[in-house]
Amino acid sequence: MSMGTCVKGFIPPDANFQRMSKAYAACEAAGIAIPKEIEDFFNGETPDPAGVKIDLSFEKKYNKAVKEYNDETYQGYEIDLETLKVLAPAIKIIRVLNSW
Repeated sequence: MSMGTCVKGFIPPDANFQRMSKAYAACEAAGIAIPKEIEDFFNGETPDPAGVKIDLSFEKKYNKAVKEYNDETYQGYEIDLETLKVLAPAIKIIRVLNSW
């Protein structure tokens, strides 16, 4: 079994996030497709209580701030917080996820 790791950044919820999240939930409850504008707002993901989720490990826009790290005993990601602050100042939470 192999493991994968990714890094997600979160922009904390604001009033617009709350409106979009309610609209997303209403569409799901009604069994209708999520409108593109709402889907785009959440970057194709389901709303997360932490805020708008941004994939930092795969989007080229962030590759100066988040780089794969490897040495003889470890493998993972290195996050340059100063660079990330310049590229995405609204991100306040970083989540590192492992999946199997």
